[in-house]
Amino acid sequence: MSLVLGIDTGGTYTDGVILDINSQKVIAKAKVLTTHDNLTSCIGECFQEIKCDAVNDVKMVALSTTLATNAVVEGRGGEVGLLLIGHEPIDKLPTKFYQVITGGHDVAGNLQAELDVEQVRRAIRYFEGKVEAVAISSFFSIRNPEHEQQARELIREMMDVPIVCGHELSSSLGFHERTVTAVLNAGLLPTIASLIEAVKGVLTAEQIDAPLMIVKGDGSLMSESVARIKPIETLLSGPAASIYGATYCAKVKDALVLDMGGTTTDIALLSDEVPKVNNEGAVVGGWATRVKAAEINTYGIGGDSYIQVDKDKNLSIGPQRVWPLAVAASKYPNLFEELSSQFKSGNYDSYLGQAADCYILVQPSVSVELTAIEAEAVKLLKKQPHTLRFLANKMGLETFRVDLSRLVEMGIVDKASLTPTDIVHANGRYTQWNQEASILGVRMMAHKMRKGYQEFLDLAIDAVVDKIALTIIQSTVNFEGEHFDVQDERGAMYFVDKILQFQEKEIMDCSLDFNLPLIAIGAPVQAYLPDVAKKLGLELNIPGNAEIANAIGAASGNIVEVVQVLIQPDGDERFIVFAPWERIKFEKYGEALDYALTEASKRVAEQVEKSGAAEYEISTNKEESFAEGWNMFVETRITVTAVGKPKWV
Repeated sequence: MSLVLGIDTGGTYTDGVILDINSQKVIAKAKVLTTHDNLTSCIGECFQEIKCDAVNDVKMVALSTTLATNAVVEGRGGEVGLLLIGHEPIDKLPTKFYQVITGGHDVAGNLQAELDVEQVRRAIRYFEGKVEAVAISSFFSIRNPEHEQQARELIREMMDVPIVCGHELSSSLGFHERTVTAVLNAGLLPTIASLIEAVKGVLTAEQIDAPLMIVKGDGSLMSESVARIKPIETLLSGPAASIYGATYCAKVKDALVLDMGGTTTDIALLSDEVPKVNNEGAVVGGWATRVKAAEINTYGIGGDSYIQVDKDKNLSIGPQRVWPLAVAASKYPNLFEELSSQFKSGNYDSYLGQAADCYILVQPSVSVELTAIEAEAVKLLKKQPHTLRFLANKMGLETFRVDLSRLVEMGIVDKASLTPTDIVHANGRYTQWNQEASILGVRMMAHKMRKGYQEFLDLAIDAVVDKIALTIIQSTVNFEGEHFDVQDERGAMYFVDKILQFQEKEIMDCSLDFNLPLIAIGAPVQAYLPDVAKKLGLELNIPGNAEIANAIGAASGNIVEVVQVLIQPDGDERFIVFAPWERIKFEKYGEALDYALTEASKRVAEQVEKSGAAEYEISTNKEESFAEGWNMFVETRITVTAVGKPKWV
């Protein structure tokens, strides 16, 4: 059997699957809670859940991970020193350690100024003892990489640290974006290396001798050796794996793909089995990069979104993520007892937070200065999680005085409260965790809203359905190239409200007609998406194994490598080839073209083999441009793509 172990570490759950690639059958599957402070723990737990006799026949392990994305968003990673060659910073940089060096080139790759070697040496001495890696970004290095290459050799002579060159990560214009990409990549080196070592430790302990592959942001695979060098390419790895998993499970070529997880809902456009790619580069944590990734619209609505009722009795959902009461009470039974006590007393309205709020300590060692109330709360939570009411009573305070929001923001404690996962537990559609805790939470929130139990349930379900429907409408607008927020447009929302809130006595009805089906994956979709599809008139496809489609996507991915080369006239009847590895001139266009095609094919073959492929196919796309109205050659763009399966297949 050709078995692959696929693992996806999501924002809420870590999913695992053992997949037989030849028969396309799922041999075993698992879903466990993600432990953000220790991914090794949840990956190990997932493996134990999935463990069976077939594990011994696993030929490859594929991992998709949110680790790089989360690290960039949260500003974590190793300290990086940056050499900016030939230009001052254009905008804010993701490092405080940078030095500007004389040098660089122009758009034609011609020398702008000689590289100041002594400035480079002084910069290296400045970096010593302060940084764990060095990134180099030279002006127009994609048109001539020689200064980045020279600076790298100087650093190697003086420092024993990883070195990242911008021209090796992107062939696209955009000095600032390429600089940011290089710095973030350098900062992620220890983060991804640590994850790889942790996963390999689990595999070694379980005596699994199989190559480890990592999912990139476009859904393709790369070997662990490449991931160690280019960890930036794992940005948006998890959502990309979900898209490919949906394709694999649903057997549909063209569709909208919706992945509803615990934290977010991600929506992508699938065309001929390939997701639409953002060629400009992914934007993560506010940083514009040159990392090519699937174009994914992400919204703060998931199974674990925080359901709140405000002082005016209005219901809101998300975007904040909390533990569902059902999950928290399953793991910590005392929470159900405390919630029950509050409910029986009738004293559970809160001026701060929600009636069912509970707190769970996730970082016992606190290095920041706490207020007296925060310190007392942490002390109480070290023993076990508690409700807000319990904490207030223990401190002898009213609940509105116990403000733990700062501890939540800093990640010291997590909050548990009512969520869409609890709603489907309460109405019986899904009962994996503690259903009684969910029912209790609904009763408390219904009381706060001055509604009956069933009336509140119906309102909450409608609110979730409408919010998901709105994300689909917004994503469709985005994919069609429009750039406006539907909710900010009063005219647009007039029609959207008519679509979502049907009223029989109104003069005009509104409906939508989608030309594509919707593939829905993720644990909560069975509960909510049929109603969403009905409202929008969508053809809905919830495939088998939808709840672990992301892990299937990791297991079933291809290896894809791309090399791009540009040929332009030099002005003196010669031709310049701009390649990722060098800038070279030729007397004749034919010679330049032959060199570009031959070398690009050779390089892409080397890259795809290094990424772990054995058999692969190489395709070449050549685009020649001429000045409009003139028979004058402008440029030729060559893109060579290699696509293959991992060696063991």
